[in-house]
This record gives sequence, C-alpha cells and structure tokens, in this order.
Amino acid sequence: MNLSASMSAPAVSVTATTTIAEAARQMDVHGVGCLVVTEGGALCGVVTDRDVAVRAVASGLDHDDPVRTIMTTPAVTVDVGDDIHGAYRTFGKSGVRRLPVVDGQRAVGMLTVDDLLMDVFRRVADLLGPIAWSVLERPPGPMDEIGPRAQGGGKSPPASGGS
Repeated sequence: MNLSASMSAPAVSVTATTTIAEAARQMDVHGVGCLVVTEGGALCGVVTDRDVAVRAVASGLDHDDPVRTIMTTPAVTVDVGDDIHGAYRTFGKSGVRRLPVVDGQRAVGMLTVDDLLMDVFRRVADLLGPIAWSVLERPPGPMDEIGPRAQGGGKSPPASGGS
C-alpha cells in the first residue's frame, strides 16, 4: 500500500526566518505538532512542538528568534511513492514520530506514528470484520435443538431445600 493514503496533506510549512512564536501559533491553529521548514519550496528541516519547548523555552531563547535556531536538519523523510512498509522501517530506525513526505525536494505531506497506528487498526478491522460478523450471526457455544445452551449445560438450577 502506498503511504500517501495514510499521510496528512498538505504539510503545514514555515520558512527558516519565521519566528518561534509564529511557528508555535501555526501549530496551534492547524492542530499539528510538527511544521516543515522550507526555503524556496525545498525542505530544509522540521520544527516540532518539542523543539519549541526544549530548545527554545527551556533554553531561554527569545520568542522572536527564527525557527532556524531550533529546527532539526536534515529532516528524516520518506518519498511520496514509498510503500507503507518502508515508512514503518524508517520510523523504527530513526526513532522520530513524524516524517515529512517528499516529492523530490518538495514536502507534500506529513506521516506520523499515529497515522501508522490507524493503518494497523484498519488492518485489524479488515481481518476481524468477517470473524465478528460470523459470531454475531451464530453465537458461540454448543447448540441443542432449541438454540444455544444456557450456562450449566442446560440443566435447571437445583431446587432449594427450604428451611
């Protein structure tokens, strides 16, 4: 399966001269934790919410400093034509949680660990769907001539001995 089916597109991007404060605002507005940093349309790095917190805020940088001071470069990427299994391997080898998806030097989307988790859920649902329907159509357990047996092998509970 091509990974472009699982990625978010387009990737939210900023330039290297965008301020740290503006980058944080863009993350908030778009509900993302990672921005691609581009120059002339070409990917030159990424900046994450963690970069803002650890490299900027905790280090005491000014919020008007450019994101180039805190971005990760070079960015670990995957190609838009790659297979989803290649993305699993890239995540495993790199230890990152977000991968820009590139077409040449241009970022066209973002693939996250959460996107792969959704891929796993879809695959499990595809696998278990027919099994679940068969269980719903025919309850599990032994059958007798009148339907599923009650707990205890279909026998009536013992009568109380009274007092």
